[in-house]
Amino acid sequence: MSDLNIINKFKFKLVTLLLLSTFLLNNNNFALADNDENNVYKQLNMFGEVYERVRREYVEEVTDKELIEAAIQGMLQSLDPHSSFMNEESFEDMQVQTKGEFGGLGIEVSMEEGYVKVVSPIDDTPAYRAGIQAGDFIIEINGESVYGMSLGDAVDKMRGEINTEIIIKISRGETEPFDVKIIRDKIKIQSVKARREGNAAYLRITSFNEKTEAGLLKHMKKLKEEIGKNITGVILDLRNNPGGLLDQAIKVSDAFLHRGEIVSTRGRIKRGQQRFSATKGDIAEGLPIVILINSGSASASEIVAGALQDHKRAIIMGVKSFGKGSVQTIIPVQRSSAMRLTTARYYTPSGNSIQAAGIIPDIEVKQAKVEELEQFLNRRESDLKGHLANPNDINNEYSEDNTKNNIENNRIDYQLNRAIDLLEGITIYQNKNA
Repeated sequence: MSDLNIINKFKFKLVTLLLLSTFLLNNNNFALADNDENNVYKQLNMFGEVYERVRREYVEEVTDKELIEAAIQGMLQSLDPHSSFMNEESFEDMQVQTKGEFGGLGIEVSMEEGYVKVVSPIDDTPAYRAGIQAGDFIIEINGESVYGMSLGDAVDKMRGEINTEIIIKISRGETEPFDVKIIRDKIKIQSVKARREGNAAYLRITSFNEKTEAGLLKHMKKLKEEIGKNITGVILDLRNNPGGLLDQAIKVSDAFLHRGEIVSTRGRIKRGQQRFSATKGDIAEGLPIVILINSGSASASEIVAGALQDHKRAIIMGVKSFGKGSVQTIIPVQRSSAMRLTTARYYTPSGNSIQAAGIIPDIEVKQAKVEELEQFLNRRESDLKGHLANPNDINNEYSEDNTKNNIENNRIDYQLNRAIDLLEGITIYQNKNA
């Protein structure tokens, strides 16, 4: 027998043993699910035969490492859209992303019907500035169809050196597919942004990374000091927030809740069954809260919205969220690789699963463009020649010109405007009944 045949048989046995160990790992009794050990050996033998044929006869040479990683990736990706294998490079990228700084286009993506689907663009990134929208499908990358690619391969192709160009073809609804040119850049995520909107504290969370809770507390304190006693409430904007770290979603929810369950996770094994509860303290001090969501609000965003909605601590406004209600656990494999495995579903305090259902807003408000209508025939008493003046209006402040001057025409975010209106309405009602 030649040395080559001996090596090939040794590799075949090694691969078979490796896969058998994977199948039997964490099974103390080594009992097979169908109680048919021969069936498992049969399947492993089939895999070994295919592996050896590909390795020997494929038209181009493929390394053992490439074949094994591809087999693992295929196994994980066949389970659900969020399970995947991370080699050394992608594992390092994932660790960098959770720290809030990484390179790329700035989009959160998933795989659907063989194509890359945009869950949401991240604020102030190249993709966001190029007009990429939640729900878009990426069907080509630099002229190459993504159909049949793994999600990891597609992501790798979209990454590249800073200041290099990439052209992606977008399919959006019934619009004819179109090309978008994007210049790659270093993505620095400022996960919390804040500003004063009238007398409301506006807090936008773009993602949940290691810096989110600290940013929320810092900005909320600053806004409370700036607005003072006239503060009407809090607008928490979670639109196009693709999620992130579970512990940060819990901490953000806890920041507005005095007590009660925030979220629970339930899986097949004990590790996947957990309950997380709020601790005393509310940074909004009981002020009304409006949470804005849309179809790009996913995962950790839905945990926050669901917790505050179930505890009647916030009014949810916008449109139904994305509906990702599963928990992924990062499990290291050897020293430098890892797998992202779906290990549980999460449930809101009322026991509802968000998976494929999403968060239903209390008040549905679709994004819209609002234009002021011309008032051709609207005549008032003040328009009549020689009308009597109002004795309480010394400066004639009720004239049509002054009324128009008081209209805030610079606001273009319809959903945000409705949230501001709602908080102002609540404040007026409370003051009248004080």
